Amino acid sequence: MSFSAVVFDFFGTLTPSTPAGVWDEHAARSAAPLGIPEQQWRRALDESFPERAMGTLGDLPQSICTLAQRCGVTPDGEALAAATSARLVSQRELFVLRDEALDTLEQLRSDGFRIGVLSDCTIELAETWPTLPLAPLVDAVVLSCQEGRRKPDPELFRKIARELGTPTSECLYVGDGGGDELTGATSQGMTAVMLRASDWATNDAHAREDSWPGPFFSTLSHVVSAACDPSLITS
Repeated sequence: MSFSAVVFDFFGTLTPSTPAGVWDEHAARSAAPLGIPEQQWRRALDESFPERAMGTLGDLPQSICTLAQRCGVTPDGEALAAATSARLVSQRELFVLRDEALDTLEQLRSDGFRIGVLSDCTIELAETWPTLPLAPLVDAVVLSCQEGRRKPDPELFRKIARELGTPTSECLYVGDGGGDELTGATSQGMTAVMLRASDWATNDAHAREDSWPGPFFSTLSHVVSAACDPSLITS
């Protein structure tokens, strides 16, 4: 077994974990301009994640307007603009990378590996992606909101491999386990490893594979050595 590419999940993998309290505080910011109770708005966001992650609610203002109407509120232009701005600012705070993320990607590129990112995400990441510091280091990115599919849809894993110009069997997949991604990657011939960092237990993730029986790393820095020497990947 040898690898020619490494595919990373984004949230909770290249970025730190996000505890439930942070999601609550961020929801409160965009709820306020709409005049919607914080917990009701948080539920609306949570329940709509599958739709938003597949891009079916449109752009960010359209998404917020639709969710507000589900909560019984039809926002005027000013309220919608304020809620959209608050939501975008909050989401961008979640795009800050782990301390070792850029060094890991740079070392992998230096060692000749192609790098992919495959993320279940909403439109905010897609709109912000070109400005992120890791974007120039990534050879291919596949985002669920642009594909109309969510993990563990097999086509997402096949597509990232195609865009990397690499067979799935030569891809090392690294993720925190959200969205049944590790099982999904494995089913398409990738070697999947969970990133179980020190903040893993606090992450509030969708459909995470908490009982994943396969190999795991405790830091991103382990990815470099394992990509170069697959014998280091053990359960």
